[in-house]
Amino acid sequence: MSGTQKADTGKRRKSDHNVKLSRALSYILRHGAAREGLQMTEGFVFVDDLLKLRQFKHYCEDDIRQVVANNDKQRFALRDDPTTKRLQIRANQGHTMQVDDIELELITDHTKAPVVLHGTYRDCWPQIKAQGLSRMKRNHIHFAPGEPGEEGVISGMRRSCEVLIFVNLKKALSDGFKFYRSANNVILCPGNDQGFLPPRYFQSVVQIKPSKFLKLVPSFHEVD
Repeated sequence: MSGTQKADTGKRRKSDHNVKLSRALSYILRHGAAREGLQMTEGFVFVDDLLKLRQFKHYCEDDIRQVVANNDKQRFALRDDPTTKRLQIRANQGHTMQVDDIELELITDHTKAPVVLHGTYRDCWPQIKAQGLSRMKRNHIHFAPGEPGEEGVISGMRRSCEVLIFVNLKKALSDGFKFYRSANNVILCPGNDQGFLPPRYFQSVVQIKPSKFLKLVPSFHEVD
């Protein structure tokens, strides 16, 4: 094996190593901390406690720092605990477990979020059209502040999404829906008591390829 091949193999192994760590962190910090007996404060857990878990036995603090620094969607945040100065980590959004006092900015003025956009897939659209967007098992419905690749948009929807749902934030706020901005600029909404944002708050819906507007209700005058 040549030197170049060895280098490429090493890079792939490091990348796989980091992907596995990122996935393991996402699961624990969004869903499984309590089941693993981890103490959580404001969404943060202690890194040294995390590394004692079986699934993290092949990782060290430097690995975690690297994954947090290099994550293109800024899914995680690090801090030193104010009291003990021990290193802590949290997921910035995507939780299914209850997380008290996580750092979320309440949006009260629709002009502060001119675009609120949810990405989904063609197969999902008929159900969403009928019942609205659901937070499902998560605490919030996730939105992006623009389309992927636009300035300031690093997370909130997958690049593979086929349908873009633009929300009328002004109307939703006036009707009492709560919207928040996470530390990595994802817009979050818990929905109504059933966890839904109804279709009447959809401003427009666009299929990406082939590009066309999708019909919201019978009175909506766009092309289906």
